[in-house]
Amino acid sequence: MCARDPQYVFLAARGTSDHAGLYVKYLWGSINRLPAALAAPSLFTIYNRPPMLSNALVVGISQSGQSLDIVSVVVEGGRQGALTVAITNEPGSPLAQAADFALDICAEPEQAVAATKSYTAQLMAIAMLSVALSGHGGQLAELQRVPTLVQQALELDSAIRQAAGRYRYLEQCVVLGRGYNYATAFEWSLKLKELAYVLAEPYSPADFQHGPMAILSQGFPVLAAMPGGAVFENVLSLLSKLVDEHQAELLVLSNEERVLSLACTPFRLPEGMPEWLSPLVAIVPAQLFCYHLTRARGFDTEHPRGLRKVTLTR
Repeated sequence: MCARDPQYVFLAARGTSDHAGLYVKYLWGSINRLPAALAAPSLFTIYNRPPMLSNALVVGISQSGQSLDIVSVVVEGGRQGALTVAITNEPGSPLAQAADFALDICAEPEQAVAATKSYTAQLMAIAMLSVALSGHGGQLAELQRVPTLVQQALELDSAIRQAAGRYRYLEQCVVLGRGYNYATAFEWSLKLKELAYVLAEPYSPADFQHGPMAILSQGFPVLAAMPGGAVFENVLSLLSKLVDEHQAELLVLSNEERVLSLACTPFRLPEGMPEWLSPLVAIVPAQLFCYHLTRARGFDTEHPRGLRKVTLTR
């Protein structure tokens, strides 16, 4: 990749994979200094007016690798001479075949309709590519700790199952995350919609203050993914305000005592977790919460209504 010297990353993805693309924007932007933009696939498939991509690294992210619109972006990138990469769980898929390089995330078949393990595997592949591009040995050592950190996060399962009953009548909420965990907020929100049928809206805390905060009333549920890191103090200030001034009900994923103590429902993430890898760990208790909430609400976690395993869009 470096020999081609791409000037920016152009990402094509939908749904859960689109949230993996948000992680790319923050991770590759901060660690590898590569700006990343999310594609508008309809420019390729409907308007037939694709942007100029010759200086881009075009990346398609898709669990199935089947959607025509994602494949079309990668095909057009190759036609314009851009370097193209597919990140997929199906190495024989149309997306993988269209790209110069296909990265198999090796998640094995995703049995659930609502993608979970394939999302985590996509994040790992993205982090591995970042480390490979940077060549930073210290980051590689941190990356190798992820399985242990995820195992520690899985130990929250029993506590999350017990807490889910408190929220069985949940109908609407906001989900906050900033920086690297902006992706976590979006994916957590999507799983709440897909599985538990909760109207969950994701926001950056910065965006939330630009209007949406007006929806808050006493007891309004606010879910937040905010491990320690560069954005912590900024987000802590907002959450303190939401609790103190608006009496919001806070559910939080964090490894910082100052915000855990604010929450009605705190879930403690592992200590010593690098911020740049925290989305790989924080999403696990978020997924568990969605699973247990769905069961508490009496819905089928394996057959969400109106959804199919593979969604074909153009």
